[in-house]
Amino acid sequence: MQTWLNIFWLGTKELRSFLRDYVLLGLVLYSFSMAILAQAQSHGQELYNAAIAVADEDGSELSGRLARVFLPPYFLPAQNVSAGEIDRLMDIGAFTFILDIPPNFERDFLGGRRPTLQVNVDATAMLQAGIGAGYIQQILSDEMAKFSTRQDRPEPAAIAQNVRIAFNPNLVTAWFSSVMGIISSTTMLAIILAGAAVVREREHGTVEHLLVMPVTPFEIAFAKIWANSLIILVAVALSLTFVVRGLLAIPIAGSVPLFLCGAAFYLFFATSVGVFLATIARTMPQLGLLYLLVAVPLNLLSGGNTPLESMPPLLRNLMQLSPATHFVAVAQAVLYRGAGFDLVWPHFLAMTAIGGLFLALSIWRFRSVSG
Repeated sequence: MQTWLNIFWLGTKELRSFLRDYVLLGLVLYSFSMAILAQAQSHGQELYNAAIAVADEDGSELSGRLARVFLPPYFLPAQNVSAGEIDRLMDIGAFTFILDIPPNFERDFLGGRRPTLQVNVDATAMLQAGIGAGYIQQILSDEMAKFSTRQDRPEPAAIAQNVRIAFNPNLVTAWFSSVMGIISSTTMLAIILAGAAVVREREHGTVEHLLVMPVTPFEIAFAKIWANSLIILVAVALSLTFVVRGLLAIPIAGSVPLFLCGAAFYLFFATSVGVFLATIARTMPQLGLLYLLVAVPLNLLSGGNTPLESMPPLLRNLMQLSPATHFVAVAQAVLYRGAGFDLVWPHFLAMTAIGGLFLALSIWRFRSVSG
């Protein structure tokens, strides 16, 4: 009982120290509010308000229909330009797409001579260029099929294709990037806050006081782990409620308490890593460099940015040893697909086991901070 009392009171000391550190407090508030909003609203991977122009050299009914078929929100209203201006307008970046309809296009199309349409694409806007070119091809094909049959819809294809998109029907990037932003901020702040708590003790000269007190390295390390984990867990819950659900109006399919439980297990690992790195680093700049070596690969290779299936087999298997990979899997399964504990408990077990390993390493290294 005395051990847990010592852990509790040492942890409350960490909470008071954090509340007096306005820089770290501001970093937590920003990371789980404005940073999430910025990532969700500015990192869209879908086509939106792309600038397009049409050079109509045919002047026919079909070319007029093709010029009017591009509509918001995917495209801005198409602007009419002359064929001689295409190169200049592309050079100055006035439009991302310029459609050139050649003379006699309708006559050749109805005559079965397979005329060619030219779509000029500004690939400096790489994401919109790749997606938009596919959209334009599909839109033009559908419109020409309608025109050829003189009906409101084209004749049905020989094979009917029904596409059903689960969990994110409109393919809105913000639904994905906002939650992944919370995961990235969780990793960053867990390592920084826990590591800074140890480095701050060394810089203030109080670490020696702790080590000569009737407390064990386990009590000191675990106090810093639970206190900093609690801070971030509260920030995650508030961000998920007020930023993701409130300001961004993103629906959550599964159980938020189950996700927070998974976050607590992941924080046990991440804060243990922070304490372990702080026993190696002597100053905050050194801790920052070590953070880059650890946290950046964890975030990039966790499956939050790139699916694990697209990684090389060796790297994919290696990342199964990373709790960040398991936390991303828990977040996607619970928040997107509404999974229950019966499906995600292996990830909980993996995060706990690896977190316990780093806690043991932290305790083993903790005595060295007094040197």
